[in-house]
Amino acid sequence: RSMEDPEAFWAEAAEDVVWQKRWDRVLDNENQPFTRWFVGGKINTCYNAVDRHVDEGRGEQAAGIHDSPVTDTIISISYRELQDQVSAFAGVLRKYGVGYGDRVIVYMPMIPETVVAMLACAGIGAIHSVVFGGFAANELAKRIEDATPKLVVSASCGIEPGRIVDYKPLLDGAIEASAHKPETCVIVQRPMHEAPLIDGRDIAWMAAHEGATPAACVEVEATDPVYILY
Repeated sequence: RSMEDPEAFWAEAAEDVVWQKRWDRVLDNENQPFTRWFVGGKINTCYNAVDRHVDEGRGEQAAGIHDSPVTDTIISISYRELQDQVSAFAGVLRKYGVGYGDRVIVYMPMIPETVVAMLACAGIGAIHSVVFGGFAANELAKRIEDATPKLVVSASCGIEPGRIVDYKPLLDGAIEASAHKPETCVIVQRPMHEAPLIDGRDIAWMAAHEGATPAACVEVEATDPVYILY
């Protein structure tokens, strides 16, 4: 049915998500192969992933469980806790000048703050690009140069079986090699290894929250990109 009658099929499927404004048209195929879906609709991915579950009474339900055998850590995060963390970091992004349509590179290990950063970008209409933590500096530089991010979110290190991967020299090398220079780098300082910060550009995750006002989800076009994946 999705092949034979895509408009009806996806219009029905779209009833399962929350729209700030319903679409004018399900499928716009006039400029193939650049298909556009739900033209005229307003929707927020972060709201649908997090806030709606709080609004619908499931705030205390687990939204995610971080289970790391390499750090011997298990953390359960409820939808309400995740909503608080995401809106707080969305406020941090705003504080450092990130707004609708701006890009943010997320160069992170698999920790809860990574999810928070991705969702916070989607919440304010910024476009995130996840680069797997530990990628070589020249590969990260290519993505920074292409996406021209206003801000980079990173961490002091990644933990792998038997070794600590120091992220900061890789991030510094990538920015040095890139023609585009992000204005701000927010760094999660992990207890296993702290990174030296560059004055005027780098700020620790916790310090970045000081003076920031939590930001709620905004309306974005259904046709807007949420992320860039290289």
